[in-house]
Amino acid sequence: MVSLTSSPPADAELDLTAILARDLIRLDTTNYGEGRSNGETDAAEYVAAHLRGLGLAPELFDSEPGRTSVVARVKGRDSSRSALVVHGHLDVVPADPANWSVDPFGGVIKDGLLWGRGAVDMKNMDAMILASLTDIIGSGGMPERDLVIAFFADEEAGGVLGSGYLARERPELFAGATEAISEVGGYSITLAGRRAYLLQTGEKALIWVKLVARGSAGHGSRVHHDNAITRLAEAVAKVGRREWPIRLTDTTSQLLAELARILDVDPQRVGPDELALATGTAAGFIQASLRTTTNPTGLTAGYKHNVIPDTAEALIDIRSLPGEEDNVLAELADLVGPDIEIVIMHRDVGLETEFGGPLVDAVVETLGRHDPGAPVLPYLLSAGTDNKALRTLGIKGYGFAPLRLPADLDFPAMFHGVDERVPLDALVFGRQVLTDLLSKY
Repeated sequence: MVSLTSSPPADAELDLTAILARDLIRLDTTNYGEGRSNGETDAAEYVAAHLRGLGLAPELFDSEPGRTSVVARVKGRDSSRSALVVHGHLDVVPADPANWSVDPFGGVIKDGLLWGRGAVDMKNMDAMILASLTDIIGSGGMPERDLVIAFFADEEAGGVLGSGYLARERPELFAGATEAISEVGGYSITLAGRRAYLLQTGEKALIWVKLVARGSAGHGSRVHHDNAITRLAEAVAKVGRREWPIRLTDTTSQLLAELARILDVDPQRVGPDELALATGTAAGFIQASLRTTTNPTGLTAGYKHNVIPDTAEALIDIRSLPGEEDNVLAELADLVGPDIEIVIMHRDVGLETEFGGPLVDAVVETLGRHDPGAPVLPYLLSAGTDNKALRTLGIKGYGFAPLRLPADLDFPAMFHGVDERVPLDALVFGRQVLTDLLSKY
């Protein structure tokens, strides 16, 4: 029997959003952190060319060679209204091809999905933004208010060379803007067979620290009680095994109350963790929003098998609840003890924004038109976005990259995971919803 392999769909068969996202995935913008990156310039020039094709005048900004961000302003029908920032980031985290079933930078389309690094984080939203602008401007229309369209570099390393750089050095680019929308919100979850959407209204704080242990160097054959690696390993184990207590914020309290109502359970009898787990795959994000987390993510020590090194280092990714940053660092110091040096590599703040107001109302109404009857719930993102840099300019940020997803897709696992992918029909949905919102809000 002859085996027939289906060919990938031609561009004519694909929605514009899928084409744009695929092309962006094929531009390797890997950000390794600590200043090492393949750079975002190729992707920045790609999105800038598309914006120019719509008659816009994008500006490109290099914080360092290759670290390029793009900003364009779109005039609205009513410029007396406050402007809305619509933003994405162009960089992605590393991907090891040996672990993937497809080329992570191939932009592969199969089984009704687009595969590749950035398919959900966040070249899908970058593509939705471009496709929605094409729908609005290409038809001779205008958004309701002025839009500041931004594609940032360096988000995956805290935004220092992207959103942070522009907010600090070129704040006038965002003049008149009071609100922003970006990634990791607006996607659907399934609750007891019923679809609902999560709107991101808050973010945990990000604190990246390095633990440094010091000891005496020596021969690997000795009895050696001043071993830096042993000292570090004991500290890392304590940090990694620390179970931080649940603390509900305004956002998580609202979310859990809504989950209990939809699932028809008594929140006094069902605890926060149980409610989070009842959301299925969405628990991957929600459970971590109920507490601080401290995860070891890297170890460096030694240079030869028979040499005891005098220094050992570990990387810890801390995500604290808003307002707990100083307390968490103080407890971390107690946890690892005085012999371990704590070096803060990057630190920002947690955010919470009210689940209410004209933009939230517009988001709820828009999703209601495209998926009638599906409730919209607030949630606290366990990670962070470029909204933090915009907050320094007084701009309130929300996570709204709308996707209607199948119940069996583990969406949180796609972020920084292996075989990252997004359904093609979810991209079409996102384009339609975002176009509707930007046209009317």
